[in-house]
Amino acid sequence: METVNEHWMSGVIAADIAMASHASARSLDARRQRRLNQLVTATIAGSGFYRDQYDRHRFRGIDASLTVEQQLQRLPIVRKADLMRSFGSWVTDPQIKLEDLHAFLGDCAQIAEPFLGRYMVWESSGSSGEPGIFVQDAAAMAVQDGLEALRRPALRPLQRMLDPWHLTERIAFVGATTGHFAGMVSVARLKRLLPAIADRVFEISFLQPTPMLLAELEAAAPTIITTYPSAAVLLAEEKLAGRLKLDPQEIQTGGEALTPAMRRFVSEAFCCPVSSSYGASEFLSMAYECRFGQLHLNSDWAILESVDASGNVLPVGERGSNSLLTNLANFRQPLIRYELGDRILQRAKACGCGSGLPVIEVDGRSDDTLYLGSRAATAVLPLALSTVIEEAAGLFDFQLQQKGPCELLLLSRLSAQQEGGALGRASSALTAFLLAQGVDELRIECRCGIPFQRGRSGKIKRVIKQEPQPA
Repeated sequence: METVNEHWMSGVIAADIAMASHASARSLDARRQRRLNQLVTATIAGSGFYRDQYDRHRFRGIDASLTVEQQLQRLPIVRKADLMRSFGSWVTDPQIKLEDLHAFLGDCAQIAEPFLGRYMVWESSGSSGEPGIFVQDAAAMAVQDGLEALRRPALRPLQRMLDPWHLTERIAFVGATTGHFAGMVSVARLKRLLPAIADRVFEISFLQPTPMLLAELEAAAPTIITTYPSAAVLLAEEKLAGRLKLDPQEIQTGGEALTPAMRRFVSEAFCCPVSSSYGASEFLSMAYECRFGQLHLNSDWAILESVDASGNVLPVGERGSNSLLTNLANFRQPLIRYELGDRILQRAKACGCGSGLPVIEVDGRSDDTLYLGSRAATAVLPLALSTVIEEAAGLFDFQLQQKGPCELLLLSRLSAQQEGGALGRASSALTAFLLAQGVDELRIECRCGIPFQRGRSGKIKRVIKQEPQPA
């Protein structure tokens, strides 16, 4: 009976997503208002953490006469570090215990398996300096699935009409495959839900040496590649150099900033369309591109507020220094005015595609691909480097700077007492990893208690390439 109920619920949510895709701004606002009221009411009842926060801010409940924006600005901003420290009182199901989740996430055989028989779980990479664990119930996953199925752009519309279930496609995910990260969980879950295509969906690790990655990708012969922009650029470079013999029909990217120049480079190298989406571990399906290449926020299920450095909400059309996410789909692990870290701008002008969903611009993660080695430069992806440091050393507050062809500087803002040898473990793991990639004569210097460099956007970059020296 539970399965029948879940299928019915998924159908209702999918139908609403389909209708809202063409709804007016007024209709979308009504959905947000209703869902925010329900979320806040349920959160006050079920989450001790939020109840305490709201008591301190003298918030006593929803005022139906206020707009969504006015309602939100009465609520405090919350941050990942505080939520994770208070995990037991944050979640609204007391059976969700942090120690059990850590044990669950420590077993790669459990990837995409339901935690407690009913929750999907993934962990964040800790790109903001603090790792997170995120739990989704069936309703939240139904929203994610509906948005993915109905709002991701069809790069080949005729193919999608003839094959809506991807039964003739071969799909390769290129990313981190050895942990419960959102991308890997999504791929493994897809294979479990659609066994008819499971033998044509491939997980390919970007942690292996590039020649091995290319060989595995060629053997998979995917028609669709889904990966990060930096990985797509690396594959395009290998294609143009003649080291990758592959002709995908489309490339889907996310997780990092995809610049117009990157899109053109990848598209021209593979002679296929390239799409970009915007999401985070906290909400995977925040925005998708329309046929005009504009990112549309799924504002019926996700609210993003652009704020300045003091947390003040900025008007539409102004780019802030941070953003706040309210996830309207997740009632088990509420995220209300959650500090996301990305700089966003919402455009005031409607998109020419006719959608009522707002258009946003995002300054997301834009770490650099490093080219290391004294004899022949080896390209190393920033997310691969971050994954090695995080998994091997448990170090999340770091910055890796390239200082020469074979020289790296690994920094942490933590003091010597706080980092507890993590820098040394990270250095050893990086050395082993990069030697396996073919990098020779590597030298890594470690320093703690050092402030980080910031990129042009003002965000802290975790992996920074060596800038070319003037002639």
